[in-house]
Amino acid sequence: MNNYLEFEKPLAEIEGKAEELRALARSNEEMDVEKEAAALDKKAEILLRDLYKDLSPWRKCQVARHPDRPHCKDYIEELFSEFTPLAGDRNFADDLAVMGGLARFDGTPVMVIGHEKGHNTKTRIERNFGMARPEGYRKAIRLMALADRFGLPVVTLVDTVGAYPGKGAEERGQSEAIARSTEMCLQVKVPLVSVIIGEGGSGGAVALATANRVEMLEHSVYTVISPEGCASILWKDAEKMREAAEALRLTAQDLEKLGVADMVIPEPLGGAQRDRSATIAAVGEAIGDMLGELTPKKPDQLLKERRQKYLEIGSVGLAA
Repeated sequence: MNNYLEFEKPLAEIEGKAEELRALARSNEEMDVEKEAAALDKKAEILLRDLYKDLSPWRKCQVARHPDRPHCKDYIEELFSEFTPLAGDRNFADDLAVMGGLARFDGTPVMVIGHEKGHNTKTRIERNFGMARPEGYRKAIRLMALADRFGLPVVTLVDTVGAYPGKGAEERGQSEAIARSTEMCLQVKVPLVSVIIGEGGSGGAVALATANRVEMLEHSVYTVISPEGCASILWKDAEKMREAAEALRLTAQDLEKLGVADMVIPEPLGGAQRDRSATIAAVGEAIGDMLGELTPKKPDQLLKERRQKYLEIGSVGLAA
């Protein structure tokens, strides 16, 4: 892993020194540096545990945004077979920030939909950094309606800082598209499960995550507004994002306590980016458990329980 977060700089120095020693040994076979490198590895492991033992909400935001975390495309490629992408909203265009299509999960036909941020500069620009425009949400609506028609469970993978706030998006009805996507989530009579795999930002996330079951990766976040945006509004100072992150209660652990998230999926030590395969496997197991629980239920029961879930979240908030 080459990308280190700001608070991981001391760790970067130690791991960098260990790698330098091993690089010297590779260039000179007579050098024996394994003992020194192993000692540095041990020191790095202890530091890593200390850094991640009790992450602040702001640091969790940083981890959730790490560019090396597995993205929607990675999960689809590893967990789903026979994926057939479906494109376009049948109205304006195809939004690459939202990807989706028919696939099989453990042999069962499903509809999978998710935000895709991209993995390098070119694809991030193509995917608009995972910030969907109205046509992205209208594509999601079309795919959920298709799944409902054919009785296919829907799996959504959420990872967006929020819906795109550009002028063109607003002109084409961004808020209406988000509202209708959320409404469609509440209308389908098939199992609908969602995993917050990175950032769950504002209505752009809710539009895909109004599900029967919502689970979050350990270092993911789910919030009505980004900490920077919140700080700009409340304090007129985006640099107060740490205070905003604390106040927003956006961590997976906080949201599980509030009843917004149903379960927290553990991540490898140091975050999903340090062991992508293990993270993807854990998410796959969680999806399997959720679908296994919901699939036997009748359509009307799924619909009733989903609506009741969100009514109760509101009442819990008022009581608190």
